[in-house]
Order: sequence, then structure tokens, then C-alpha cells
Amino acid sequence: MKAALLSSGVPAARIVDLAHDLPAHGVREAAFLVREMAKAFPPETVHLVVVDPGVGGRRQAIAIETNRGPVLIGPDNGVLVPLAEALGVRAVHRISGSKLLRRPRVGTTFDGRDLFAPAAARVAQGLRASALGPPTTLRRYSVPTPKRVPTGALGEVLHVDRFGNLITNVPSRWLGRNVSRLRVTVGRSRRRMVPFATSYEALGRGVLGTLGSSFGLVEVAVGEGRAADRLDARVGTPVTLDWRPRPRVRGEKDNSARPRKRR
Repeated sequence: MKAALLSSGVPAARIVDLAHDLPAHGVREAAFLVREMAKAFPPETVHLVVVDPGVGGRRQAIAIETNRGPVLIGPDNGVLVPLAEALGVRAVHRISGSKLLRRPRVGTTFDGRDLFAPAAARVAQGLRASALGPPTTLRRYSVPTPKRVPTGALGEVLHVDRFGNLITNVPSRWLGRNVSRLRVTVGRSRRRMVPFATSYEALGRGVLGTLGSSFGLVEVAVGEGRAADRLDARVGTPVTLDWRPRPRVRGEKDNSARPRKRR
């Protein structure tokens, strides 16, 4: 892909790599990360994203013009949608290979090199995205959203980073400032009372706990360890966070204030 960009005249100093270590076929995880990592780039940016398990199939190749300026290029499988919505969708165009390619394609399994990179290079050189092909509609897609419940929140793992930390979709701000401990259930693992720490150092080596991640989301981590391995978790694993007491049911007796008998 870089060879295709460079041979199309894009200066090497302007190519910025965001990630190459995402799981194969992981459209949901890539969609989340692209939105979080790319939305702060300047207006003249062209974002090229290729997580494309449907390459060569019926999915469209698209270019998205956004209200804030950047153009997004990649497959219409949902991977571009969260970032496009964050930047504001102005127009969507289907990339036409017949208008773009200067030489015959080799196979149908590497659109990143053969189609998307040349399209991104042309836009970076000043070509309007509308010149890549006709208008089309964008496939609907969204990153899973958390749910508030009386005791806390229900969510899921959006991303497992290379350290094995579990980034959930529950906003850290939901916990407020006074929470120092909470109960966590990840997948089929047992419910655990863990700290809500301010740093990995504060968490301590080998200690399972939670933090407010750099994404502004609750992260489940093990100090100098891998929470994903300890909890057998992956992208999509459900997570329950409880930081509020369970509400009393009408008629239920409250025995918490009764003095205990001494033995």
C-alpha cells in the first residue's frame, strides 16, 4: 500500500501509520479505534482504512467527504462509519476502478493496494472525492453503546490492546469522583470487588482493577499483567460494572442497622 501511495506521488513524510496490529477481520474493533485515533487530525487529512474481510465481494469501495474536511476512503463494511459520523457526513461516493486505475488489477484480494491507496493518493493531490465515482449511500453501522442500570452499567469490551487491557464502552465519567472500588463481572468470570485506580502504578503489580482509560472509557486491567488472559475476555465480551448499592425492594427488611449478637 505504501508503494502504491509513493508511486502515485504522495510524499513519504505525510504518510502516518495509525495501526497495523489489529486482529484480522475485526471490523468492530477497528471502527472504534479509527474513530478515537483519527478524529483529531487536521482538515486536509485523507484517512485510508483497510479492514476488509469482504474484499472482492459485494461490498462497495467508498470515499466519504466530511463536514470538518477530512476524506475517508475504504470499504463500506462499517469500519468508516463511526469516524464519519464524528466528523459529519457531507457526501458518499462509490469508487469506480474504471475511472481510477491506470493499469490492470492483479487478482481481487488486495483492494488496499490496487484500489484504495491509488484513490487516497489522488485525493491527497487535490482530486475531489466526487470525481472518484457516483454518489451512493452509506451502510448503517454503530459502535455498541452501554446501558445504565440502578447499580451501575452494562457494557462490553470494545478493544483489547497489546498489553491485554480491556477497554469497555462504559464512560469513565459515569462513575463520578467518589468511587474508589466497584464490582466487576467480565463474561462468565465470577463477580469481583476491585479498585478503581488512578494509574497502573497505583493498581499494583498483578492486581486486577479498573481505571479511566485514555479513551475516556472504563478499562479493566492487571498491573503489569494481561486482564484479557486472566478473565478469558475478547472484543464483544459482556461487562457488568456495579458501583452503587442494590436498591431495596418494597417490603424487604433492612438488617444492615441491626446490632450483631456477640458470641
